[in-house]
Parts: sequence; structure tokens; C-alpha cells
Amino acid sequence: MRGGLAGPPFSFGASYGKARADMTMTKPFLAPEWAPQAALWAGWPRLAEEWGGDLTAARADIAGFIRAAAGHVKVKVAIGSEEAMTSAQAALGGVAELVRIPTGDIWLRDTGPIITGAGAGRVSQVFRFNGWGGKYLMDGDAGTASAMAAIEQIPARAHDFVLEGGGIDVDGEGRLLTTRQCLLNPNRNPALNQDQIEGHLRAALGVEEILWLGDGLANDHTDGHVDNIARFIGPGHVLCQHPAGQDDPNMDVLSDIERSLAAAGLMVSTIPSPGLIHFGDGAPVPASHMNFTITNGAVLVPIYEDRYSAVALAELKALMPGREVIGLPARGILAGGGSFHCMTREIPV
Repeated sequence: MRGGLAGPPFSFGASYGKARADMTMTKPFLAPEWAPQAALWAGWPRLAEEWGGDLTAARADIAGFIRAAAGHVKVKVAIGSEEAMTSAQAALGGVAELVRIPTGDIWLRDTGPIITGAGAGRVSQVFRFNGWGGKYLMDGDAGTASAMAAIEQIPARAHDFVLEGGGIDVDGEGRLLTTRQCLLNPNRNPALNQDQIEGHLRAALGVEEILWLGDGLANDHTDGHVDNIARFIGPGHVLCQHPAGQDDPNMDVLSDIERSLAAAGLMVSTIPSPGLIHFGDGAPVPASHMNFTITNGAVLVPIYEDRYSAVALAELKALMPGREVIGLPARGILAGGGSFHCMTREIPV
């Protein structure tokens, strides 16, 4: 349904308790992102060359995000160098816990562990990371997931399978959403076919139904991560974007995504995309209102000084009752290729 609800708004956490109660110790369970969180990790930029030589704008946007998130959840910031530690201390003061661990840069959604289970049964699922198909290889990324698992004291299980957290999304009731452009890309797991990839996902994450979309946003260096185009906001309830104006560079892709989700039998709601966002040269960058972070009591949404953000935020408030919907500037982070969801990783209770 364009611009609003297709059915009643979902009450966050309504089915998580049941899913958690149904968990067995032998089968992994990946909680949805609206489940209670013990902590939220965020990245801190350290590689100036990855940001056009200037970290100022990215660090300002991320500091604003961390301060907003810290009002709702304990925030831990992954710091990959001494210079980054000094700058984070100056920007954040005591609002978050600063943790020195190996990092390439900020993209913890993809380089950090995926935590399954709950309580004493939590496991840090550590997948191989190959720099988004070999495009961006940064020293430190290979050690990020294990280091975060050790800090959280959650046992780690390593997988010989390339997977980025931004490439999947789950609803806590056995459904997993992904894209063919990413997970079936020969630059990830070239020796595996679709059935084999689905087998790895089911075994590691405990999911049952795997729903495949096609392509992601134009010029997305992640090869179509699903967290930029469609997100579960409740069991069987998925949110995506509808095109914003005739100049939307993703008009056909967004329309196809909405049709595909509806055809899969899901309840579908939409909000407007940011439309055409560029950095002065007219070339579209993968800006998305979908790259929000859900945490305890809040949803932190990237906005890009676009004319559609106010509408998107208003509609998200109706779709996500019981949480504060907070729009925050994200153009500085977008210069590095992602946004809030890309740079965070939640730790479930």
C-alpha cells in the first residue's frame, strides 16, 4: 500500500516473546531487530582516503546519531586507531563506551558478528567478509567480528561462507529477505548455487522461508544490499519505498520490489524514497530512507535534506507505534557509501 499501512500497525515485540519461548537449544534463532537489545555498536570513521580525504562531515553525522541512540540503548563505538580514539573522545565525551578493536572503517553491519539466540544461548555467527566482492579491502575488517564477540563474551562460530549483515533481513518468524544481485553474485560464493546458499542460511541462522528480490539501488557498491530497499517491521510485514517523483533514479527498481513483495504474500507498506540525491555531479548515490536503525524505544532514520523526508518520517511514526522516530542528517555518511543501518550492529539480550 503506497504511503501508509496495509492493515493495522504492528506492535513491536508482540511476537518475539513467543518466538523466543519456542526456541530450542539445538536450532539457531535470529531475533528481529525490534527485539530488546543489550547494546548497540556503531562504527567511527578512521580512513580518510575512504571519505574523500576529509572525515569531518562523516564524524559529525555519526556523533549526532550516537548521541540520539544513547538516550535509548547502551552504545559501544568501535575504534580502529589511536587518532580515531582521540577524535571520538573529543566528539562524544562520555555519552558512549569507546572500544579499541580492529576495524577497516565503520561498516559493522557487514563486518561484525550476527548474534543468534538469546541470553546464555547467544552465539556470534562469524562469516567470511571479502570487501563486498573484493571491491574494498581494508586492514582490520577481517578481525572485527571476532573482536566484538570477545568483548561481548558471546561464543563465536566461524563459517566458511561469505555473508554481509546488510544483505539479509529477518522477521523473527522464520522469514529472511535478500537479493539475487548480492547473495547470488559470483563475487561472493562462486562455487555455490542458490539451493546451497539457502542451506547455509538455514543452518546458520535458523530461518525457514527465504524470499528473493532482484536488484538493489543504482550505484550501490554493496551489489544490492536489502537493507537499502526493504525491511521487515513486523512478522510478515515488510516496508519498502515508492518512487519519489519522475526523476527518481530507482523508479523501475522500486516499483518491481513492491510488486515482488506483494506477490510473495507479505503485508507491504511503503514510504517515499529520497529521490535523486547526488554530490554535485548529477550522478545518483544510493540514498535511502530504509537504512534506518531500530533500537530500544527508537527508530533512527537517515535524511538527506530531500523534500520527501518529512513525509517519510510522518508515515514511519504511524507504522512504528511505541517508538520515537528520529530523523537525522546522513549526507556525510552517505559519502562513504552507506548510512545508519550499515554502520551499526545490535546485540540482543
